[in-house]
Amino acid sequence: MNVAGMYNRPIDKQEAIRLIRAAYDRGVTLFDTAEVYGPFLSEELVGEALAPVRNRVVIASKFGFNVDLNTGAVGPGHNSRPEHIKRATEGSLRRLKTDYIDLQYQHRVDPSVPIEDVAGAVQDLIREGKVRHFGLSGAGGATIRRAQKVLQVTAVQNEYSIWTRDPELEVLQACEELGIGLVAWSPLGMGYLTGTVTPRTALGQEDLRASMTRFTPEARRANWQIVELLQRVANRKQATPGQVALAWLLARKPWIVPIPGTTTRKHMEQNMDALALSLSAADLKEINDGFAGIRVQGARLNAELLAGIDIGAKLGTSSKGGHGMSPLP
Repeated sequence: MNVAGMYNRPIDKQEAIRLIRAAYDRGVTLFDTAEVYGPFLSEELVGEALAPVRNRVVIASKFGFNVDLNTGAVGPGHNSRPEHIKRATEGSLRRLKTDYIDLQYQHRVDPSVPIEDVAGAVQDLIREGKVRHFGLSGAGGATIRRAQKVLQVTAVQNEYSIWTRDPELEVLQACEELGIGLVAWSPLGMGYLTGTVTPRTALGQEDLRASMTRFTPEARRANWQIVELLQRVANRKQATPGQVALAWLLARKPWIVPIPGTTTRKHMEQNMDALALSLSAADLKEINDGFAGIRVQGARLNAELLAGIDIGAKLGTSSKGGHGMSPLP
């Protein structure tokens, strides 16, 4: 997402390819992309960068936004009609320079298509050998359970970090019960938890964060105590706040995998170094107790993006006793 310019402008093509290959050389084996990143640009970069090592990596992509498959124009709403899923997957395969996608997610729950139909379409792709595993992104507990009855859900990719706890409502429980991995996107709070996005940082109009109330200068000032909490632990560990944020996620459950994005090799190396950071029970208690006394200011997404997150996958909602955003068959 980052190299395709979702926060700022896309980085240079050759620089992006070098970065992805450097991550592989460092030991990264899971690369996450989507047709809507760019659109199409991220998949093209990932495909070219990983072509020489395709069989030694796991490539995850996503369908589900209303992307014109010819022009790349993104329309309103979502599109997970089975015929569209299959056409979108063909495009992703072409851009990724591969004949199979390891993990294909529905990017967002489509309120006009039953999740059973979505799972059925991906099941067809698995039978054809074009997809190996099925995932959901932005999904709540009811949707996850409905999909699981049709096809094994391998992973759920939802936003999760120290300052975004929405999966703790019901998604973590569903994943643990059903043997599903949780892939935590934005584990560094879109850069904020690293301490590099200060209250004084200017966000350009093209920066997605500029549309989010959590990233107003006032909210960044109010929320800075979260960074200070991470910094106190980091100072003792000779680490960075971002590394502590990643280590906290890694300590939650063995089946939680954070996917930090970056545009620089330096930050990629810093993120990877979090694997060597061990947080003690006392460290985790300090972080959790400290956060419990902080009231996070601002919504984690803008209103339009938050509306696309499933019932039960965002604060203030629950899918228990319901069927989620996805209509019943």
